[in-house]
Amino acid sequence: MTLSEVMKVLKATCLTWQCLLEERNVQTACGADLLSDVLAHDKEKTILLTGLIHPQVIRTAEIIDLVGVVFVRGKLPSQDVIKLAEAKGIPILCTDYQMYESCGLLYKAGLGVVSNE
Repeated sequence: MTLSEVMKVLKATCLTWQCLLEERNVQTACGADLLSDVLAHDKEKTILLTGLIHPQVIRTAEIIDLVGVVFVRGKLPSQDVIKLAEAKGIPILCTDYQMYESCGLLYKAGLGVVSNE
């Protein structure tokens, strides 16, 4: 699945220019509001779905090389967070769906499950 397909499935709004200029492949999603859980997720080409909107989310995304971040429940980050994401090259999206529903929609649309084996 591509980042633009994720946007369509989640009826998401793009908050950074990277969403529009860079087509990235997404293989799996990580839905979490606990950043230590996100750091433990070591799958490649992962997009993070979260309700947290502080700068540490972007720093975490950079550390584990996430494909992008989707803020759920209609939460909008500050301009400082958006600028940080753009500076780090991390696309961010926003959707009105709840996290559980967002993960389900992506799964239903064919976003793969990556096993831990």
